[in-house]
Amino acid sequence: MKHTRLGSSGLTISRIALGTMGFGDGSREKWALGYEAAAPFFQQALDLGITFWDTANIYSFGASEEIVGRAVKQFARRDDIVLATKVHQHMHDGPGGSGLSRKAIMEQVDASLTRLGTDYVDLYQIHRFDPQTPVEETMEALHDVVKAGKARYLGASSMFAWQFAKMQHAAELNGWTTFVSMQDQYNLVQRGEEQEMFPLLADQGVGSLPWSPLAAGVVARPWGVNDTQRGKDNPSTDFDGRPLWQDSDKPTIDAVERIAKDRGVSMATIALAWVLKNPVVDAPIVGATKDHHLPAAVAALDITLTDDEVTALEEHYVLREPTYF
Repeated sequence: MKHTRLGSSGLTISRIALGTMGFGDGSREKWALGYEAAAPFFQQALDLGITFWDTANIYSFGASEEIVGRAVKQFARRDDIVLATKVHQHMHDGPGGSGLSRKAIMEQVDASLTRLGTDYVDLYQIHRFDPQTPVEETMEALHDVVKAGKARYLGASSMFAWQFAKMQHAAELNGWTTFVSMQDQYNLVQRGEEQEMFPLLADQGVGSLPWSPLAAGVVARPWGVNDTQRGKDNPSTDFDGRPLWQDSDKPTIDAVERIAKDRGVSMATIALAWVLKNPVVDAPIVGATKDHHLPAAVAALDITLTDDEVTALEEHYVLREPTYF
């Protein structure tokens, strides 16, 4: 396993993060694995050196956090794990059940810590931008969470670059804790972050933690295979009707397949190697529901793509709208 600092902070993380949205009780993510089925993946992660584990309060409405907390106790020493969770999404009706108000942040951080069975998280992330709450209120509340010892560092996820810059600026003006990471959607068929967000992150010394680095499996399977989210029974748009996949993605996926065959590795390994080559990317977040998922991700750390391979992977990309925010 390789390691890096998260952004310009002093926090060291494994270069692959274990994503845990696929673990839960099925109350929200119907495909989620319960603890007995999920437990082997935590042990496998540790065996591979993956010590950065990411969850969120909204994953199975807290059940994922409970599973992660249980796994930390069973398989690891708490201080050896970099533990991350998130706040923002709708957990319950009422003023503290969603969003980024002071009330919501203070309520939800305590609820997350209880489910995780710990008195602190290493990285506390806002899951989305909250247009209903002044950024000063949010950033001061997050700063207070850090000063109370409930979080070591702060991160954000999936928003426009101007929104992220506005929040960082509010924190800097007031001497509050700033974000050290941005968890954003980035993969071979969704590269919008390269336009505005990645240059901002590079300038500000903020690390990227890409979610869906395999485009929900779309870039890890040949174009004609329909057992991914591009399949006939799965959605083709996000909740606002923006397309997730396009027919123009086929040449890109064909290039992944061809390079993977030439190198004798999986398509997932090639697709992740491409994500990892971006200097802003610190650790892609990889979900695991099958035995080969994490080994394929770790194998990407040993792949250096040639210039010709990079050209083949990038030349057919068609810019599209961001999805899921």
